[in-house]
Amino acid sequence: MNLTTLNLYSLDYRQPRAYVLAAAFVAGNIVLPQLCHLVPQGGLILLPIYFFTLIAAYKYGWRVGLLTAIASPVVNSALFGMPAPAVLPIILIKSTLLALAAAFVADRFKKATLPLLIAVVLGYQVIGSMIESLIVGSWSAGFQDLRIGVPGMALQILGGWAIINYVLRR
Repeated sequence: MNLTTLNLYSLDYRQPRAYVLAAAFVAGNIVLPQLCHLVPQGGLILLPIYFFTLIAAYKYGWRVGLLTAIASPVVNSALFGMPAPAVLPIILIKSTLLALAAAFVADRFKKATLPLLIAVVLGYQVIGSMIESLIVGSWSAGFQDLRIGVPGMALQILGGWAIINYVLRR
């Protein structure tokens, strides 16, 4: 399939479509974690709270990405207590980093390839883990996602690539 025909957008906050799309991606980031939490340690291993943030920011730009990145963990925490309020700031930092990295790479390269998505996911995880390590005072705790969240990062990369390139083609 020709990846040069992929449509990527940068929606503005004045556009109602930005809020509708963000709400849909937030809903996905509410449902997916609930399903993943049915598996023991599913949230820690599969990192589901980030999945639709990646897609939102990559496909529709940093504004939709940021709306999704901030609202998803806050709404999940308020409704279900997950993420726990104690880790909410770290999740918000990583979500924000993901949204900004995904939107930047999409805008810069105008395509969604597996190497680009690998760079986005590893980039936000490494930087986010370094920040988390400084906040919690433990390199081991800070880099937990990189140690046990590999299946979730793979899901973000492969699933995000498939959805951006095949499901949200227009």
